[in-house]
Amino acid sequence: MPELPEVEVTRLSFAPAIAGANILNVQVGKPLRWPLSCDPNSLNGRQVLRVRRRGKYLLLDLSQGILLIHLGMSGSLTFASHAPEPGKHDHFDLLTSQGLLRLHDPRRFGAVVYVESESDTLAIKLLGRLGVEPLADSFDPLVFALGLKKRQSPIKQVLLAGDLVVGVGNIYASEALFLAGIRPTTRAARISKPRAFKLHQAIRTVLASAVEKGGSSLRDFSNAQGQNGYFQLEANVYDRAGLPCRVCASTIKRLVQGQRSTFFCPTCQTA
Repeated sequence: MPELPEVEVTRLSFAPAIAGANILNVQVGKPLRWPLSCDPNSLNGRQVLRVRRRGKYLLLDLSQGILLIHLGMSGSLTFASHAPEPGKHDHFDLLTSQGLLRLHDPRRFGAVVYVESESDTLAIKLLGRLGVEPLADSFDPLVFALGLKKRQSPIKQVLLAGDLVVGVGNIYASEALFLAGIRPTTRAARISKPRAFKLHQAIRTVLASAVEKGGSSLRDFSNAQGQNGYFQLEANVYDRAGLPCRVCASTIKRLVQGQRSTFFCPTCQTA
């Protein structure tokens, strides 16, 4: 599933190219997770002003309204001056004066939704409960530490919930907890302030590094220009069960939390 770094890498790969483009045509394929919520033809003639990101959502600000794009479990975007006819798993085409933006989504858990503004009821439903952006200045270490003290769930589950800090998905939660020396099963409320500060910095470090390296291409992720990421090649614990820790040589362990695989070093992660 594309996580925050992959979504941000996708944004960076096409945002400059589509900014200022006029929408010429919109084609919608098989139903996605949520409907577009407007007549596709009503978007013709509108201008794409810019592309933003909120958590794992991409926001295309139009001259009127906003398109919210979520990549779901298997979605990816491409943007090119020319594209072949839509394939079996191509479910949304936004043809503009500067190229074609296409959503490819084999499992169809992604979505493209139109809203009039971020105060729209539907926008609030999708975006309103998202936590603070981890790479923004508003991600305050003290507020984060105080928030952890209110949570009794295991820290890994708190990070994945997305209401305290948004976008720290499965891969990057495992990696951040490793850097902070925190075992993923530790109750969030038991984490000390100094350790919470360390985790705060680890989250920022891991996510920034992943964006710099183009994200993680574990299955078929690529950015809007078809380029793969390589963060997974440098992961310390994720998907390395049975292999030696890069720091202490202990065997990396795997456990299941909330039906998701978690990877950790039993020696380095003791807090």
